[in-house]
Amino acid sequence: MIIYGVALLAICTLAGVILGDMLGVLLGVKSNVGGVGIAMILLICARLWMQKHGGMTKDCEMGVGFWGALYIPVVVAMAAQQNVVTALKGGPVAVLAAVGSVVLCACTIAVISRTNRGEPLPKEEPLLTPVIKPEIAPVGGR
Repeated sequence: MIIYGVALLAICTLAGVILGDMLGVLLGVKSNVGGVGIAMILLICARLWMQKHGGMTKDCEMGVGFWGALYIPVVVAMAAQQNVVTALKGGPVAVLAAVGSVVLCACTIAVISRTNRGEPLPKEEPLLTPVIKPEIAPVGGR
């Protein structure tokens, strides 16, 4: 059921926002630092953990997949609203957060791609097939 996906997304989002606020306090910034990115990573980790331990039903997996697919456009829309120039003028914290999130995402993608190899793709059939010309019937169809 999609409601399971919503509950898991809400828990991960809440944890990500709290951790982002705590990271902002630790860095001396009066802002949330990477909370949405942390939430996305938590959602991925929670989904993988639940699949390995048998806690992910088919309905729950579909719900998490649905909300995970919606999550990325929401993150892009939120990032588009941020004032990048002001963030860069504010100090190196924004640059460090950006570089750190890119490195963390790259490492997460590497771990995920190495843990699930999948099956090889089937061989493709050739696109060009010989065209068989039908026999030309005389006018009148006989």
